[in-house]
Amino acid sequence: MCSADSAEPVPVGPDGYCETCGRKVPVGRDHAELDLELVVGVTDRGLRHQRNEDAMALATATGPHGPVALAVVSDGVSSAPRPDEASLTAVRSAMRVLLKTARAGDDPYASSEAAAKAGAQALTELAGPQGAPAATYVSAVVSADLITVCWLGDSRAYWLAANPADCLRLTRDDSLAEEMVATGLASVDEAMASPHAHVITRWLGADLPEPQPHVHQFSPPGPGVLMVCSDGLWNYRPDAADLAALAMPAAQNDPLGAAASLVKFAVESGGLDNITVVLVPMPFRDSVPSADQATVTDTTPYAAESREPPTRVD
Repeated sequence: MCSADSAEPVPVGPDGYCETCGRKVPVGRDHAELDLELVVGVTDRGLRHQRNEDAMALATATGPHGPVALAVVSDGVSSAPRPDEASLTAVRSAMRVLLKTARAGDDPYASSEAAAKAGAQALTELAGPQGAPAATYVSAVVSADLITVCWLGDSRAYWLAANPADCLRLTRDDSLAEEMVATGLASVDEAMASPHAHVITRWLGADLPEPQPHVHQFSPPGPGVLMVCSDGLWNYRPDAADLAALAMPAAQNDPLGAAASLVKFAVESGGLDNITVVLVPMPFRDSVPSADQATVTDTTPYAAESREPPTRVD
């Protein structure tokens, strides 16, 4: 990949892509690419937003039973104040918990819940006179043989495999569209075409006190890739098998290149929203990091009730 920090000038076209390697040139939070070997991620502002309101935090840890890959993706809610700050605060706060508990070998189910609640508390503390910042949330804790995902809102996690029949969506959206489909009020296509398609019913933020995150664990049946993403990607390809057709097999051999290609696909499909894609190939590649690593979008390292639920428009 060409680097904007290299001694030689990078030939960048008007679309922001390098004319030599064809990859997007990183520019602050508008576009960032992170590679920690076991886990990679790419995020992009897209074409319609003035700023990137997505954020991601990636880390690797060495636990008692071997290496662990960690990822958190958050999409700031545009209808709430300071959405870009909300998403970045959420991923930073949650990753601190995930990294500490992974190193200690703690139960990933319980630690995933604790990390989401830490993110929620951090966003609660951002609330002020202008309102309460809010964000969606999805995390992944990945060991050699177990994936633990945790989420609120409509950012998603998928299992991608070479065989389309083995591809799975691992999360269920907290959204009115998902509820319409679940109750038989609309088909998937009808629900996603609805003006309520992106109204979410759970999120992180002070105006949803004591959020209850979902946690799901999955043991991969064979080789494949975990993908964590914001709706800026899956809006254009919501089906797991369709996403796998775009990503595989490159996602197993060149995950950063595959993540960049998926982001570019979303941009070229309209780029109506910010886009974030994180990939974890499994089984882990041989190049296991020699030391724990952690970084966030801006590349800064750091150690059911019966009443009608509230909603947010993401």
